[in-house]
Amino acid sequence: MNNFHPASLTAIILTFNEEKHIARCIQSIKQVAERIIIIDSFSTDGTLSIATSLGAETYQNTFVNQAQQFQWALDTIPVGSKWIMRMDADEYILPELAEELLEKLPVLPESTTGLLVKLRVYFLDRWIKRGFYPMILLRIWRNGAGYIQQKWMDEHTMLHFGTTEMLAHDMVDHNLNHLGWWTEKHNRYSIREAVERLNREYRFLGDEYDTNYAIGNKKKRYKSLYMRLPLFLRPFLYFLYRYVIRLGFLEGIPGLIWHFLQGFWFQFLVDAKIYQIKHLARKHGKPVKIILEEDYGIKF
Repeated sequence: MNNFHPASLTAIILTFNEEKHIARCIQSIKQVAERIIIIDSFSTDGTLSIATSLGAETYQNTFVNQAQQFQWALDTIPVGSKWIMRMDADEYILPELAEELLEKLPVLPESTTGLLVKLRVYFLDRWIKRGFYPMILLRIWRNGAGYIQQKWMDEHTMLHFGTTEMLAHDMVDHNLNHLGWWTEKHNRYSIREAVERLNREYRFLGDEYDTNYAIGNKKKRYKSLYMRLPLFLRPFLYFLYRYVIRLGFLEGIPGLIWHFLQGFWFQFLVDAKIYQIKHLARKHGKPVKIILEEDYGIKF
């Protein structure tokens, strides 16, 4: 890495068996970050050796969920840079965003404590622009100003104080694994999302459970409306909204597969698990939380 980094940025990346992606990720942020920190969940492939060869620092910690893993990094590893960036291993930043960060980070006012980034999703090697883009995320924040929302799914970076600014250029999510891997991952994600949605109704995680998202107010309104719709109807409506109204059908076969799997199948699977969990709770006369622990192996 370079010896002088005017951006004063530390990038933190969570990994587990990411040898297909980690070099691309590190190389994209390397010119901007003074430190690259890998938090690994005991990979069994070449992830750590690749990361180390590219100058990254590596740590290992037992994985529970993304939120706990990233907050562990913030709480455990001393970071002296002014800014922190969160990245997934299958993501990378565009060269234009790297240049923008090098220009902006040294001169932003102290009142700006968070930076919003537009995320492009590539699926089957196609940018899924219509029907989905942009996903706006708070991925860069001043050291000490942010924390990770402790949720089982769809966690966000939250700010203790300050304001945000939108960056002009994008980062990219482009996973190179096969569809079998993708569907297996989303099957695991579906029970986490079911936990989140059931908790909105039953509050079994307590009143202090962090469900707010101050940055994405528009997204929050849409999700609140979605949650009020009946089970199994809402995945159909969401798919139609993305695929028809937002013109997702113009993205060809990759767009059809993406919007159907991510916008319908995944949402339908979440609803199916919610339905079964409620059914088992009624059948056995047990609280929903106990069914999640006993039948789905969730450890709260």
